[in-house]
Amino acid sequence: MPPISNYPLYIYRVIMKWLSFLVFGLATLLLVLLVFPPMTLFLHPRECFLKYARMVVSFCFSGFVAMMHAIGIVTLDAGDREVWRHISSKILVANHPSLLDVVMLISLIPNADCIVNNSLRYNIVRSVITRLYILNSLNFEELTSACIESLNRGNVIIIFPEGTRTPRGGEIRLKRGAARISLLSGRNILPVHIGGTDKWGLGKRDPWAAFNHRDRYVYRIRMLDEIPPGRYAGLGLPRAVRHLTQEILEALTDADMEVAAGIPVNSQ
Repeated sequence: MPPISNYPLYIYRVIMKWLSFLVFGLATLLLVLLVFPPMTLFLHPRECFLKYARMVVSFCFSGFVAMMHAIGIVTLDAGDREVWRHISSKILVANHPSLLDVVMLISLIPNADCIVNNSLRYNIVRSVITRLYILNSLNFEELTSACIESLNRGNVIIIFPEGTRTPRGGEIRLKRGAARISLLSGRNILPVHIGGTDKWGLGKRDPWAAFNHRDRYVYRIRMLDEIPPGRYAGLGLPRAVRHLTQEILEALTDADMEVAAGIPVNSQ
């Protein structure tokens, strides 16, 4: 990172980042204790509850992003937001540079479903997420079945195929789960590139007492061209998975290279 250009502003942004996460935790606790219990009583069957609960989470995340914008630490640039609201039955795969990536995406997509880490179910503040989304602790058959059922209901499955936040340097390696789910469900892959300013302080192994040294966090999120799994229909599943995973990797890597070269990302 370059040297800090404005120490008072930098300290302000670090404090506001901590305050934002405190607000996030308290708001999530309110959802768990006060909002979702009455919803479970009146919204039946369970899928009806899940539909509206995900919409509530999307609305709350959108408000959280707006709050961070108002206090001067985050800007979300996602192009035409109406386009995001009308995506359905897609497998959205994205690079994962920061802790807030899933918050940004769910704030844009009211029918978002996603695969979340099993460890979150042991945290009461985050347990709301595990009630609504798919745990990665399921065996692959159960996980695939849950994803296909969700896709058939018109939801968008968000997957970060790296399985962890993108390292600040080094080679990107993708896991093959997204490609397998796409091939087994027949649903298109929608690659999404998350760019913008450096997310120092929100990346993998970054110090919590840190922020971008010269700017707010800018999230520039763009849809890339969809990848239909049907083009690999003539191959056996293992080979098709390898080819599709490679195509996903090339789409995300090419977008990264375009951003690094100052070229606008080619989006839909």
